[in-house]
Amino acid sequence: MDSEHSASVGSPAPRSGKEEKSDHPAIQLIGIEKRFGDVYANRNIDLTVKKGSIHGIIGENGAGKSTLMSILYGFYHADGGQIYVNGKLEQISDSQKAIAIGIGMVHQHFMLVDNFTVLENIVLGVEGGRTLAGGMNRARKELQRLADEYALDIDPDALIEDLPVGLQQRVEILKALYRGADVLILDEPTGVLTPAEADHLFRILEQLRDQGKTILLITHKLREIMAITDEVSVMRRGEMVASVQTAQSSVEELAELMVGRHVLLQVEKEAATPGKEILKVENLTVTDKRGVTLVDDVSFSVRAGEIVGIAGVSGNGQSELMEAIAGMIRASSGKVLLNGEPIGVTQKADAQQLRHKGMAHVPEDRHRTGLVTKFPATENMILGYQDLEKYGSGLFLDLGAILNETQSYMDDFDVRPPDPNLKVANFSGGNQQKLVLAREMERDPDILLVGQPTRGVDIGAIEFIHKRLIQLRDAGKAILLVSVELDEVRSLSDRILVMFAGKVVGERDSAASEGELGLMMAGINQQEEQKQGEPS
Repeated sequence: MDSEHSASVGSPAPRSGKEEKSDHPAIQLIGIEKRFGDVYANRNIDLTVKKGSIHGIIGENGAGKSTLMSILYGFYHADGGQIYVNGKLEQISDSQKAIAIGIGMVHQHFMLVDNFTVLENIVLGVEGGRTLAGGMNRARKELQRLADEYALDIDPDALIEDLPVGLQQRVEILKALYRGADVLILDEPTGVLTPAEADHLFRILEQLRDQGKTILLITHKLREIMAITDEVSVMRRGEMVASVQTAQSSVEELAELMVGRHVLLQVEKEAATPGKEILKVENLTVTDKRGVTLVDDVSFSVRAGEIVGIAGVSGNGQSELMEAIAGMIRASSGKVLLNGEPIGVTQKADAQQLRHKGMAHVPEDRHRTGLVTKFPATENMILGYQDLEKYGSGLFLDLGAILNETQSYMDDFDVRPPDPNLKVANFSGGNQQKLVLAREMERDPDILLVGQPTRGVDIGAIEFIHKRLIQLRDAGKAILLVSVELDEVRSLSDRILVMFAGKVVGERDSAASEGELGLMMAGINQQEEQKQGEPS
């Protein structure tokens, strides 16, 4: 182990005050190449990131941006090219080497120990000192200094499991700063935040930039790129196709650079013409094995020809609500009616019977509950529907019919590559999502339950998926939509329900502002407060 490496593990490398400017860029990548087998993930990538700037990296799924950042952070080794950090050529062999030279990463899924305190998480692996107590005392003082300097105030003795996600993310940033990071890589940092929490994060990033830190921001949200970055680099199919000053670009231009064609960013739809009530939920409550109430006395309805969206920060009961309606988990109490007929949700309804009664379900987690990735597309396309007569009878399946139908669905939903025999694991995330959507939407359901329809999906596929959902609505189908993407809920929904702490705290139409919905997602309902304040 070299001395530089040893220093990084034994103690933090704090830097106080504003970082010194130099003529060298913070990061310079020259000719970076990375292949996985015969496939190029990165091809001849050049990237220059100025010191003390916020630099965005955008691109479609599979464009190579995560691979590139993984090379910079030492997760992968480049097959070719050079990496310069502050003008010095570096060989970044692993993440510890990256940390040692001042590169930190805040992952999309936080790397924290839930039952440890903030302080314990921050010093984990770099405790330092001859005794643990001595190291912890020094760490507490350094943590306080960092929190004061970068407006990252947080209780060092709070347990991670007791903190909301916005504060957990703050801990991740402090952890990187404590280890001496001058360059921070953030991967999709707002995916689990309310709009207000995202705005606060942006203020923190601006503060870090003003103190001389360099930020690399990976995000698929182009409006965030426009709001916070100084420069943005666009990747497509493993290559760097453009680097521009953000102020001299636009959302439309960046979207076109990402996809290679004009992209419709706004969802075009006519006003809904709702018909009969398809789904009715009455006083539904879901309690887990520990007795914790996850869905609390929820009631609403969805009619034919409308999209009802459920907005909320992840973890506020939306997932359990959808799973209870779909027959995946058992409700504690309440009723659900499908076309006027009760579903036995308190006895854990038969999901297969629900499909035959007109309910289709696109689950939130396509890998855990939507697909068997080791199976080919043909087998995944009939999952849950394999007992239909058109696929054969008894022990024998009509493989030709399944193959032809899968090919038709793949062509209709623009799945690439359009190979029905390809294992699902070999499709990109966006194309996997199209397979699930095709399977469920092409069954002519009365109601479609769809969770996180565009999670991990690039902008071109998002445009396609949104169009298909509107087409289904316009064909007179009912759609219940759950998404943590507030823009998506606002764009697609005819009515919006907001969930907080397991309850539906309010209903708004699609004209509701992001600010109003964001407050409701944080448990603040201004309309209800105004009503309560009015004299009776």
